[in-house]
Amino acid sequence: MNNMTNYLRRFFNGRHLVIGIPYLWFLMLALVPLFIVLKISVSEMESTSVSNMVSWSQGWPSIKLNFASYVFIGSDELYVKAYLSSLNYALLTTVICLVIGYPFAYFMARSPKHLQPMLLMLIMLPFWTSFLLRIYAWKTLLVSNGVINNVLMSLGIIKLPLEMMNTPFSLMVGMVYSYLPFMILPLYANLSKLDMRYLEAAADLGTSPLKAFWLITVPLSKAGIIAGAMLVFIPAVGEYVIPELLGGPNTLMIGRVLWDEFFSNNDWPMASAVAVVMILLIMLPMAIYNKYQSEQLEPKP
Repeated sequence: MNNMTNYLRRFFNGRHLVIGIPYLWFLMLALVPLFIVLKISVSEMESTSVSNMVSWSQGWPSIKLNFASYVFIGSDELYVKAYLSSLNYALLTTVICLVIGYPFAYFMARSPKHLQPMLLMLIMLPFWTSFLLRIYAWKTLLVSNGVINNVLMSLGIIKLPLEMMNTPFSLMVGMVYSYLPFMILPLYANLSKLDMRYLEAAADLGTSPLKAFWLITVPLSKAGIIAGAMLVFIPAVGEYVIPELLGGPNTLMIGRVLWDEFFSNNDWPMASAVAVVMILLIMLPMAIYNKYQSEQLEPKP
């Protein structure tokens, strides 16, 4: 009894408690909902609820799994196109954010130390405004009678309004605008720690600044590039709000299909199966992100 008391005292007063609370939080808010979604995906939809997987017959449990939703996802062209379209849009968003965000992060990292907090605040400033309001602001800018078309027509650059809303262009504008800070911040954190002595040594050996950038700066910032790419790609795959508000009815993404299955078709097993497949699709980039994050946190020898 005393041994058990001592063990419980050490557990609740030691590092086990510190480690256990975050794990318990993760279990309750991540794993348990995930298993609930997985359970619904292999159930059958009744009138207003899903059926029970486990039934009892003569004192013995009977488990009934229904994989019809997964079979239908693999055989229906709509879902295949939605997944491929979501991956394409997410990949394109990631590439554009990298092309735009790398020069921003490089400029911030090379700026004087007293200016870097202000530049960092400017990057984070959009987060102080509601995400939904920012997307609606782009909607008012891109419509046919919006600010952009009115300015271009007043300058005589165009004669007729450009059709920018409800197109892949408006979708990409909203996606890049929303996820660009997620690319800049990890790149800045990585580039700001770059040892300038490597570049000085390369300059002493006669290497041009451009060549030194490609051979030294870019490889050393690989961890920041990977982290930023994953932070953009993973949430962009399942994005719903931006395709709904800016993409229009012809833009097909898996987040929108998921919403329709849940709330329009009231088919919870199918919607849960769509969500499970989407989670499986992003597990690989999440594993890559975690790998490079752990490498970045490891102390250098």
